[in-house]
Amino acid sequence: MDESFTHHLRELRQRLLICCGALALAAGVAYLNIEAITDLFLQPLLAAAPQIQSLVYTNLTEAFIAYIKVALLVGLAAAMPVLVLELWLYVAPGLYEHEKRTVGLIVFVGGLLFLLGIGFAFFAVLPRMLAFFMLFAGDNLQPLPKLGPYLTFVARLAIGCGLAFEIPFLITMLVRAGIIDRRRLQRKRWYSYTGMATIAFLLAAGDLLATGMLLAPLILLYEVGIWASRLFAKKTQDKAA
Repeated sequence: MDESFTHHLRELRQRLLICCGALALAAGVAYLNIEAITDLFLQPLLAAAPQIQSLVYTNLTEAFIAYIKVALLVGLAAAMPVLVLELWLYVAPGLYEHEKRTVGLIVFVGGLLFLLGIGFAFFAVLPRMLAFFMLFAGDNLQPLPKLGPYLTFVARLAIGCGLAFEIPFLITMLVRAGIIDRRRLQRKRWYSYTGMATIAFLLAAGDLLATGMLLAPLILLYEVGIWASRLFAKKTQDKAA
């Protein structure tokens, strides 16, 4: 086996071990503080439906499993800067100096976008979605949210929006690696818009206002990703010239 290829495999394994360690540590800390995290997750629901005093669970293991899932998802969010940093450190040795500076900036912005996506989901989208869901409650229909599904729903929505906000970073890295073509992304943008609109509509469970709140930043981030990949390619071409 080629020595260079073996070296890359060893380095990849080291990076993956660091990522797994960071994820396990963050998830462990999150589980130790799971009650405070749960109370934080409950605030939007209690604000949207003051008549709900508490959540219920109907399976003996449901609360425990829900806490584990939430701890893992919160750990993923907390460890994301480390994951992105390790990705950059793995890619950086094969780049020119000016490319390292550009990719370093993109990685920093990528981590920031992930946190912004979580904040956007929790403070902008989630309250609107919960208010919409609670419109179905009435005299003959009483909401009794279950602990496990609700916590999983909130955590997945937050992580999903955080990952969605990574679109510029992912587009730039994929274009840089030659996996996708920037011009194709520009030509097929309306197909991408349609796909993003469908995903936003499904995540918002049919609420048109929440769908628009999700779709607008997705389209903006898609265009930012194309612009960033164009800027990156231009600097690379100028350096080569």
